[in-house]
Amino acid sequence: MIERSDPAGERRLDLAARAAWLYYFKSRTQEQIATELNISRQIVQRLIALANSERLIRFQLIHPLAESIELADRLRDRFELIYCDVCLSESGSSEDIPSVATQATFYLENIIQQKAPLTIGMGSGGAMREVSRRLPPMDRPQHHCVSLMGNLTRDGRATHYDVVTRLAERLNAQCYPLPVPVVTNTIEEREVLQAQPGYGVLRSLVEEATLLIMGIGFWGPQATLYRDGFITAAETAQAMDAGGVGELLGCAISADGEIVDAAYHDRLTSFVRTQPADRPTTIVASGVYRAPAIRAALKGRLANSLITDENTARLVLSMD
Repeated sequence: MIERSDPAGERRLDLAARAAWLYYFKSRTQEQIATELNISRQIVQRLIALANSERLIRFQLIHPLAESIELADRLRDRFELIYCDVCLSESGSSEDIPSVATQATFYLENIIQQKAPLTIGMGSGGAMREVSRRLPPMDRPQHHCVSLMGNLTRDGRATHYDVVTRLAERLNAQCYPLPVPVVTNTIEEREVLQAQPGYGVLRSLVEEATLLIMGIGFWGPQATLYRDGFITAAETAQAMDAGGVGELLGCAISADGEIVDAAYHDRLTSFVRTQPADRPTTIVASGVYRAPAIRAALKGRLANSLITDENTARLVLSMD
């Protein structure tokens, strides 16, 4: 590094700054710079290299996505993600599911383009429902779409988040829903359901899936599991008391991404979560209330990919 107190060094830095300005900002060729500064082309090359080594140049991406790209990069580094995409969001909005779902659609569409047979494990939720609505029709009968969790309440009412069926229809793909209660009344009931041949087929498909993609929930009066009637108020309160801040495939997780001791877990029919995630496992989520849950899942390595919006990304990063 050149000492600023060295007059010769200062003059060389001044010349390097001029050469770099002409090269990067005025788009001059090295030959043009050599002529303009009355030096050789080889010296121009050395001056530009010096400007970089002395950090005289600072690059700035001038594009609306510049901050989104930076946020995605920070999230990827912070949580060691294999994939992260952050989209623009409306200023001040607490949730932007449409934008995030659109971004997730592009991501999923690129993967589904392949002609080799593909098995995708699908979670549920509002964001995933929007993804299934936005995906353009494609003819992929060789692909399998399999649900990662049940779609019924204990009294037999079906959820309106029928993601896997919608997606399979859009793709003309093979569809494997899980038509069982998310949480059963008893352990024995869960065991009977999971002993059925159909459940075994779905388990095998989930094990071979090359991609798992899902939304994520939060805890409180508006928690999806409670609001849609999958668990009771008492079960919700107990899961929160046990430290639950997020809900992934029906499972309550703590701020550190650990599965908490929720009373309903031994009656949960969704497929077992691998920790750490052993394949591309993507969360598609947005919102103030979901930010702690997103951070928990990434910190606990229950997921290794994320698609979200700028506002949510800032919240997740600020929690550290």
